Amino acid sequence: MKKRLLYAAVIACLGGYVFIGSQVFQASAAKDKGDDAYEQLELFSRVLERVRRDYVDGDKLTYEDLVHGALKGMLNTLDPHSEFMEPVAFDELREDTEGQFSGVGMQVAQRDDALVVVAPMEDTPAFEAGIMAGDRIVKIDGKSTEGMTVADAVKILRGQPGSKVTITVVRSGNDEPREFPLVREKIQVYTAKDINNRREFPLDDSKVGYVRLTQFGERTADELEKALQKLERQGMKALVLDLRGNPGGLLEQAVAVCEKFVEEGKPIVSTKGRNAANDVERRASGSGRKRTGDKLPMAILVNGGSASASEIVSGALQDLKRAVIVGEQSFGKGSVQSVMELPDGSALRLTTAKYYTPSKKVIHGQGITPNIEVPLSEDEEIAIQLARLPGGRDNLELALKAFPPDRQQRLRTLAEEHRDSQLERARDMLKGISLYGRKGTDAAPEKAGTVPRPAVN
Repeated sequence: MKKRLLYAAVIACLGGYVFIGSQVFQASAAKDKGDDAYEQLELFSRVLERVRRDYVDGDKLTYEDLVHGALKGMLNTLDPHSEFMEPVAFDELREDTEGQFSGVGMQVAQRDDALVVVAPMEDTPAFEAGIMAGDRIVKIDGKSTEGMTVADAVKILRGQPGSKVTITVVRSGNDEPREFPLVREKIQVYTAKDINNRREFPLDDSKVGYVRLTQFGERTADELEKALQKLERQGMKALVLDLRGNPGGLLEQAVAVCEKFVEEGKPIVSTKGRNAANDVERRASGSGRKRTGDKLPMAILVNGGSASASEIVSGALQDLKRAVIVGEQSFGKGSVQSVMELPDGSALRLTTAKYYTPSKKVIHGQGITPNIEVPLSEDEEIAIQLARLPGGRDNLELALKAFPPDRQQRLRTLAEEHRDSQLERARDMLKGISLYGRKGTDAAPEKAGTVPRPAVN
């Protein structure tokens, strides 16, 4: 008898829980105005089966093809940086961050429904052929890129070393499409370079060091540390950190770079997302004690090709008055993409938060505004890239063929003169700090263009 009463009580409790749960579910569904996941999944499955059954070439499709296609479409409707990556694309992403991959070597982004080169990567076929930041890719191997996602483009551009791919681009100021035949290579990317595009890191006569970071990969902070140590052994008194054309990379590396120059406990970057788990503030660990404060005056160069991790570094060191930012407005890519590996080897890259500088300035869509604005003409920017080309004059002449004849001589002259007014202005400012005994960059201006430019001998 007691057992029967116990069973009855348990059943009654379960029934109550089911009833309450159903009421909560109905209330929630009503609140979401009919946004019922089960109904939408049923719709999806109906369409999936209909395509498999009735599509003219349905016999060539697998469920995996259809589901992966649907996932790509779903993620592509969110923002330009969220995407579903098939196993091959996910492997390529890992290769990028590890600093070695096989391809042509350029960062591509989607802007205004077009594929645009953010920056060619150093020592790669794209860079040596003369592909420039801002080039709009209209065809790959003769196939139009209209409607093509970044992931789709990367899949085509990557391939076996020695294989060929042809890219057709339209360059600003020239409506005529130009083809660039490229040969894919196994690329080992070094991210820290000196003024001569090497890794020797000489000092100039004023003891101002120069390091250019081409992107933020897994070894960037270590490469930068080695460069700084070389410069310090030569008696470096100030530093120019060049982030122009740097499309970004790993958040952890951006934080590690900042830590080399700021005091322990200082805020570097914070993220804020929809879920509390994404609300994080990163602070300096104190590893950069010997280069904090007035111990190493700094200038950072940025331009429209400086994005993501580059903007984290420049924004943090600007807010903390640790460096003066020189150049032009940065790209404005300040969103966090979390990568989640899925059971079949594919992955979901989802925008989950946005970056904020220590003073809580928004990076995304805004970019970093330099303290000292030094605009460059398009030809001057191109000439700086041309001057960095390896292979001497032969490669320079090859790259110049991509430009109209009336423009080639002007670019040739600028490249051979090695003029870089942004770098010159940064060096002048740092010389002024040494000359007038100003402590570090604490006296850096809040607004652009207010630093007095000392005379150059």
